[in-house]
Amino acid sequence: MAETNSRSQIFAGARVLGYVSTHVPFVSRFIKRRGETLLCTSVGKWFHTYGCDKFRLLSVSGEHPGPITCMSGDSFHVYTASENDIYAWRRGCELKHVYKGHQAPVHKILPFGVHIITIDEDNVLKIFDIKDESEFLDLRFETKHFQITTICHPPTYLNKILLGSKQGQLQLWNIRTSKLVHTFTGWNSRVVVTEPAPAIDVVAIALANGKIILHNIRYDQIVMEFVHDWGTVTSLSFRMDGAPIMVTGSVKGNLVMWDLEEKKVMSQIQSAHYSSVAGLQCLSSEPLMVTNSQDNSLKMWIFDMPDGGARLLKKREGHSLPPNLVRYCEPTGENILAAGKDSSLHILNTVTETFNKSMGRATKNKKASKKKKKHQVDNHMLPAITQLSSCMQRDKQWDSIASLHENKYLASTWSYNNICMGKHILKPPEVEKGVIATCLTVTHCGNFVIIGYSNGQVHKFNMQSGIYRGHYGKQNTGAHKGALRGVETDLCNQRVITAGADDKLKFWHFKDAAAPYHVLRLEESVNMTKCHRDSGLLALANEDFTITLVDIDTMNIVRRFEGHVGKINDIDFDCQSRWLVSTSMDCTICTWDIPSGQLVDIFSVEQPCTSLSMSPTGDFLASTHVGELGVFLWANKLLYDKVFLRPVDRNAIDVPRLKLPSTAAEKPDIEDIGVIDLNEEVEYKSPEQISEELLTLSGQPTSRWLNLLNLDIVKRRNKPKTSLTVSKSAPFFLPTIPSLELEFDLEKDKLNSEKKLLMSESLSTLTPFAKKLNACENYTEYKECLEKLKTLSPSSIEAEVTSMAPDVGGTIDVMKQFLKMIDVLLKSNRDFELAQSYLSLFLKMHTKTISENAELRETLESVEQSATEAWSKLQSHLLYNICVVKALKDM
Repeated sequence: MAETNSRSQIFAGARVLGYVSTHVPFVSRFIKRRGETLLCTSVGKWFHTYGCDKFRLLSVSGEHPGPITCMSGDSFHVYTASENDIYAWRRGCELKHVYKGHQAPVHKILPFGVHIITIDEDNVLKIFDIKDESEFLDLRFETKHFQITTICHPPTYLNKILLGSKQGQLQLWNIRTSKLVHTFTGWNSRVVVTEPAPAIDVVAIALANGKIILHNIRYDQIVMEFVHDWGTVTSLSFRMDGAPIMVTGSVKGNLVMWDLEEKKVMSQIQSAHYSSVAGLQCLSSEPLMVTNSQDNSLKMWIFDMPDGGARLLKKREGHSLPPNLVRYCEPTGENILAAGKDSSLHILNTVTETFNKSMGRATKNKKASKKKKKHQVDNHMLPAITQLSSCMQRDKQWDSIASLHENKYLASTWSYNNICMGKHILKPPEVEKGVIATCLTVTHCGNFVIIGYSNGQVHKFNMQSGIYRGHYGKQNTGAHKGALRGVETDLCNQRVITAGADDKLKFWHFKDAAAPYHVLRLEESVNMTKCHRDSGLLALANEDFTITLVDIDTMNIVRRFEGHVGKINDIDFDCQSRWLVSTSMDCTICTWDIPSGQLVDIFSVEQPCTSLSMSPTGDFLASTHVGELGVFLWANKLLYDKVFLRPVDRNAIDVPRLKLPSTAAEKPDIEDIGVIDLNEEVEYKSPEQISEELLTLSGQPTSRWLNLLNLDIVKRRNKPKTSLTVSKSAPFFLPTIPSLELEFDLEKDKLNSEKKLLMSESLSTLTPFAKKLNACENYTEYKECLEKLKTLSPSSIEAEVTSMAPDVGGTIDVMKQFLKMIDVLLKSNRDFELAQSYLSLFLKMHTKTISENAELRETLESVEQSATEAWSKLQSHLLYNICVVKALKDM
């Protein structure tokens, strides 16, 4: 029977980087208490909350059972729809309500006072009460006659909503009476957007045929009409800062500003997004506009251009197409380079999302791309990045990153320091038609980049100047007879290693490039290479799904790993070159132990991993996957947990399938929300005593008990040099209890009043504390007396203990009761330091009286026995800890 394993021995999902937005329109909410507008964007099964002030990520919601289909919000909640249910969130991460009842996925949500209105794909409109989650109304529409596509609430129209349809008609409904108020004939084209205008009774209606109509719904008349020539309108908004401007976004990613007074186009922004503009919202009372798109970006624009147009102010963006390359680029392990099919290069920070940067898109002519006008298409863009290599040794002086592009012979450079594309395009002097660059590497010193081509040639370029510096092998035949599959250099720039499709591994001197000094024949064709320069190990991923390990110092094959059943996509060493991590199209990620030559960990993922990279510090494994826009981080469990690695037989176990990491920590599924208490958690209170066997301190400040034996010295030291003068008529005030908090001693007045009423009590010379102590019989009563002592100042405690003697108004019984209180306190193992301090003060004050009285001596013997047991227990624990610490130091 196969052994089962539910998780990876080494890696655990941490989080995902690079997600910003999807096709779902964002939600903007002005929070009066913060004085800031918050933006909520969907990222699949979660949504992010950003602040407009600094455009930084504030919170991440819990996971939904499926992708979020639509979002909305009011001043209290953010509402999200996933599958057939609607969820209400507070503070962006606290789930408060779940609304069930729909039998189809929900695609429209509108908060409406104390209700929310939802519409599903079956053309059913439901209204829910927000607080009690009850269903208030259910309206069903016939799809053939009126299929709902939009919903809005015209201001000042009490209890009324306006619905747009696929047929082009509009209907005004009173949801309180559930009656149809009016039907607008429409324009025989699908209604895609309805947005109330700042003017009363006017609603902007965008149609699928490109028309934008400002319609007066009170009189059913057209106010003005526009024709949108830049694709179908997907979003629409009005400036709310007093300017008569309407802004529209289209499926082509364009933004158009319309002047409503002049009834014409005022300005436009071509290719504001690389994909359709999903959401567009002008902020209230500010010349600002926010847009989001399916290209994984969220952008803020400001209206300060001379022509009244907008310019980009802030942005948060990730890859618009799935990345296929990921590489750690710094020794600190905090930043990752990610390259995607969208030709862009991004820097992703593993510590905070605020430091994520986009280095732009690759272009053949950087100057021409900058001079390109807004309405022109950039024809200089390069295709997707296929290979990436970097070295940060000279990053401050010149470009430090080099990349290859799909089906191109040229290579581009990038500046990590300036966060932009470099100024060099590297290409050999003579290139045959159809030749493409297949592999490259940047030397460890950062001065050179070596590139291999499909015709078997290997060329060297200078990174600082971009000048061609020669080739390896003969000019005509090249370094190999077939295409280059890999090129690597050693740590000291003394050797160059090339692997070709001719199944040969050649070793070259870095400077003497005429002929290789050693050739190693391989049994299998090489698909890709990876070199760990510090250890001198070279890994070859072969086309038969095996991995070969070569020692470049001895030029021999030292290890061979077999286990993958699909094309190997990427390989990488860990920082100490003890592990080799590989991934293939069989959806598995394997970790091989190099010293033992064994497979020590394997797990599978939902989507095949296209690229991976181990952190230089060994804390994370970064990976990219097919169809995913993010970069996923896997934590190394050996850094925080005890893990004992052993060889794994892939054929004898069930390979564990791990879920891809999410944007937040793992949380319970939303489907189980019915059993989760949504009320506020009870604040945890520490118990008074963890265990009765342990000694517990009181926590009182040392000024209350440490100097009780030396109060006479303290008083002498603090005695004023000049005598205090008392005013003739001192103002009346209530007596207070000496403590850290201001509290009035109300018991004093109560006792004074009792003294006036009870003449027998007035003859007593005992203090109120002594009377209370004299009446104690059990632990609870003794504890109350102790709590009273804790509130007194050191001088008051000394006065109370001194007044217990018979010669100053006390009694022997009170002294016995005080000793019993100390005895009970020592046996309970609580307030250990107070018991020792109070006992020392009592013995100092009443030594003579105790020696003359037999009853006090008998009581004191019991106290002595309890104190001895407590001290011996404390001494044994201290000595044991000292011995353990000393033994650890001597190891």
